[in-house]
Amino acid sequence: MPMPALVLIHGGGLAADSWDLTIDEIRRLAPELNVLALDMPGRRSKPGDSREMIIADYVESLVNDIENAGLEEIIIVAHSMGGLPLPGVAAKLGSARVREMIFAAAFLPQEGTSIVDGSPPHIAMIARQRARKNVPKPTPKSYARFLYMNGVPAHRRRFMTGKLYAESLRILTEKVFRLGMPDDIPRTWILTKRDRALTPKMQREYIESVGGVQTLIEVDTCHMVMVSEPERLAEILVERCRLYD
Repeated sequence: MPMPALVLIHGGGLAADSWDLTIDEIRRLAPELNVLALDMPGRRSKPGDSREMIIADYVESLVNDIENAGLEEIIIVAHSMGGLPLPGVAAKLGSARVREMIFAAAFLPQEGTSIVDGSPPHIAMIARQRARKNVPKPTPKSYARFLYMNGVPAHRRRFMTGKLYAESLRILTEKVFRLGMPDDIPRTWILTKRDRALTPKMQREYIESVGGVQTLIEVDTCHMVMVSEPERLAEILVERCRLYD
């Protein structure tokens, strides 16, 4: 029986190419594994108005891409803000197809709250100001280096800061509702221990808010785990897929 396909959902202000280093490692470890990294709307060649995008738009786009790829059994990995549409994607595809959900340092606010509601005050203030202006812009490189890539070698920081895209600002203040998220899909959480953007404390609060996870894997790294530790992340993801082989 073949392994489930691996679907990768990028974080906010990023695109599918943020996974490139990790995909290279996955293909080295398991060339037989089908890997699909998806772009959410409003970046690269995927059409979409970043001023208007909401979570439901991302869910619809991701589900359509998975269907168009002809994938049956899958494991879905969501990094950072990719955690927002993942419950909706899993609900639409169902537990017969989604074998596991993997949250990699993912934003998953409590029911009825938004990303900014649970953010540190200084970050929340800036996010609300930007959301009111609603002029999407890529994250400033200096901000990205400090908040997302602490401890990352210079060549990998350059790789990442060359792949920053404008993000919907409505997403930051949109209230999250996860009523349709299936309870019978196993959940794994990859917790980034040196994360400045989403601290370990915040990640543990998110885990608690969804009723826990079956598997918790800690990685001693920053927020951009797919860039800082692509070898380790690839090992983790291949191991998860092989559980269903």
